[in-house]
Amino acid sequence: MTTLQAQARALGDPTRYRIFRFLADRDEPASVAAITDEVGIHHNAIRQHLAKLVDAELVVESTAKTGTVGRPKLVYRIDPRVGNRWDVVGPYERLSMLLLEVAGTGDTPVEVGRRVGAAAVRPADSDALDALIGFLDEHGFEPDATRTATGDVEIRLGPCPYAAAASESDIVCALHRGMAEGLASKIGGLEVADLERRDPFAGGCILRCRTV
Repeated sequence: MTTLQAQARALGDPTRYRIFRFLADRDEPASVAAITDEVGIHHNAIRQHLAKLVDAELVVESTAKTGTVGRPKLVYRIDPRVGNRWDVVGPYERLSMLLLEVAGTGDTPVEVGRRVGAAAVRPADSDALDALIGFLDEHGFEPDATRTATGDVEIRLGPCPYAAAASESDIVCALHRGMAEGLASKIGGLEVADLERRDPFAGGCILRCRTV
């Protein structure tokens, strides 16, 4: 069975489709409790439906810090690989809107990106590095952060979700560097120093940040 067939089968269930649409319409991941409140069935049934959506590569499961002792809370969001299928706004549609803003305002891609990054900060975000990693992960960049000997941070990115466009123009990288700068600046404590470009199809670009 192909991925597309598996996704169609998963979404053929009305409850799973409702969960999927609920997640697709949100700007941030949702907990099992939030999904339960929305759908109105027992949370154990919600977990079973989520497992099928995850298996079909429609939804991604991750953990969210709660600031309390105990097991981390699981949260769910649309898998970035879904793209423009199933009436979800895909990465290239988001990119086209940003490019229209660059063209319409006359601002640089970095300036547009900074506004987007700053607007992405959530009320609960207090640690810039955690928020930046979460932002990059939600947008499909597969970030992996390590501390350097100086205490600064290097974030290695996976294959670019905009690889075809990034291979043709620096604008894509400038937009996303700006997003990282805007988010980090809004929260404070972290400063984006450099974005080292690599092959966008293979991944390995490095976003270097300084603690301030």
